[in-house]
Amino acid sequence: MDLGALIKNRHVLITGASGGLGAHFARLYASCGATVTVAARSADKLATLVTELQTQGARAHAVPLDVTSEGSIAEAFAAAEAAQGPIDVVINNAGIARPSMAMELSAEDFDDVMNTNLRGVWLVCSEAGRRWKAAGRNGVIVNIASILGFRVSYAVLPYTVSKAAVVQLTKALALEWARHGIRVNALAPGYILTDINREFFETEPGQAMIRRVPMRRLGKESELDGAVLLLSTDAGSWMTGEVIAVDGGHLVSHL
Repeated sequence: MDLGALIKNRHVLITGASGGLGAHFARLYASCGATVTVAARSADKLATLVTELQTQGARAHAVPLDVTSEGSIAEAFAAAEAAQGPIDVVINNAGIARPSMAMELSAEDFDDVMNTNLRGVWLVCSEAGRRWKAAGRNGVIVNIASILGFRVSYAVLPYTVSKAAVVQLTKALALEWARHGIRVNALAPGYILTDINREFFETEPGQAMIRRVPMRRLGKESELDGAVLLLSTDAGSWMTGEVIAVDGGHLVSHL
C-alpha cells in the first residue's frame, strides 16, 4: 500500500511548522501531493518554507497562528480554508520546553509550557472538531506527543507532564468524537536528531543518552513518516485513540 498516495489532494494543516518536525511534516505531505497549510508565529520562516514548497510544485500556504489564543486559532482555520478549501487533517505539532530542575522552575515557565503544549493542543482540536461536526465532514487529528509522556527525565517537568496529558487528551477526544467520524490519534517520537540538538548529542552526556536507547542510535526525522502517514490516512481508518511510539525501543529499555 502506498501510504503517500492516500493523502494526495487532502488539505493538511500543520501547527508549529516554522521549523523542526513541523517543517519536516510539511515537506512530507507536500511531497505526497497533499495541499499543505503551515501555521506558526514566525511569519518569516513560514514564508521561506512556503516558497520552497511552491517551487517544488506543491500547493502550500501559510497562516499566522498562536495556539495559546482562541481568536488566533479561529482566524487561522478560517484563512486556511478560504485559501485552500476545507481542512481534512490537522497535525498538532506546536510545542515548547523550559528546561529547569523542578526546584528552580518558575510558575511562569510552567504555565507557558502547559498553555502551549496542552491547552494549545486542546484549543486547536476543539476548533477543528467543531468545524467538522458543523459541516458534517470526517476529519483526522494527529497530536504530537512524546515518549516523555510515558517516562520521565531530569529538568523537563512541565514538558513531560504536558505530553502525558496530551496522551490522555487524545484518548478522551477519540472516545467522544468517533461517532462524528473524527479520528484522534497521537505520535510519540523518541529522541530524533535535529539541527537544534545535534551539538548536545555530540557531548559525553548526549552520547550516554544515546547508549540508553536499545537501538544505540538517534532516530531520523524521516523515520516518523510511516507512522504519521498511517495515522493521518485511510490506511488507519479504524484507528482512533491510539498512540504510536517511534523511539528505537526506548520505552521498552530496562530500568
